[in-house]
Amino acid sequence: MNVRVARLLEGARSATGRVVIVDVFRAFTTAAFCVAAGAREIVLVGDHEHALAMKREDPSLFLTGEIDGRPIPGFDAGNSPTVIERLDLRGRRVVQRTSSGTQGVVAASGAREILLGSFVVAEATVRYLRGAEEATIVAMGEGGTKPSDEDEACAEYLASRLAGRSPDVAAAVAKLWEHEDPNWPAWFPRRDAELACEVDRFDFALPVVREDGLLVARPVRMSPATAGGVEPYQPRS
Repeated sequence: MNVRVARLLEGARSATGRVVIVDVFRAFTTAAFCVAAGAREIVLVGDHEHALAMKREDPSLFLTGEIDGRPIPGFDAGNSPTVIERLDLRGRRVVQRTSSGTQGVVAASGAREILLGSFVVAEATVRYLRGAEEATIVAMGEGGTKPSDEDEACAEYLASRLAGRSPDVAAAVAKLWEHEDPNWPAWFPRRDAELACEVDRFDFALPVVREDGLLVARPVRMSPATAGGVEPYQPRS
C-alpha cells in the first residue's frame, strides 16, 4: 500500500482517495466514545450555527463540540470523552463541531472515502483500509494550522501499521507525556487525554459517507474474526 502522511487543513484540502482525518485531542476520540455510548451516527459540521439550526428543527439531536477548546453555548456537551463516557446516547443522532477534526472532514472534499482517526480506533481503522492501494493520513493538529504531537504520533503509527510494520505504540504514547503541563483547564481535564491515549479501546472504524448534503460517520465493527471484512457495529444495549 502507498501511504502518505499529510498535515493540517492544507493537507485535508489536497487529499484524494482514501483519507483518514486524525484528531486525537479530542474530536475523534469523543466521536468514538459517543458511538460506544450508543449513538447510531455522528454528523460532522464545520459551523456551530449549522448544528444549532439542526437542533431547532430536531430537538432529539445531541450536540457536542468546542470553539477554541471550550464548550459551545447551546450544545449538550463539550468536546470531552470524560463527559461522554458517563452518558447514555442509545439510538441518538449526534452532531459534532470542532475547531480541527470536523474542519478537516469538511475540507477533504476531494476524498473518495473519509475515516475518522484516533488512537482509540487505530487498529480497526487499519483493518478497514486493508487491501486499499493507497491512503492519505492527515494529522490535523491544533486548529488545523499548527502541528500537534498527538496527531503526528497517531498519523505516523497508522501509516506504519498500514505499511505492514509493528511500531512501538506504547513508546509513542509515553512520549506524549514527557513534557506534561500540570495546569489542565476545566474544559480539558487530564482524563480526556488519558482516555485519548487508550490505544485500540474500541473495535470499530468510523467511515464517513456523504448523505443528503451532510457528512455522516457510522461505526463498522472490525474485529480480528472479520479477516478484512466488516460487520455492523452493535452499540451497548
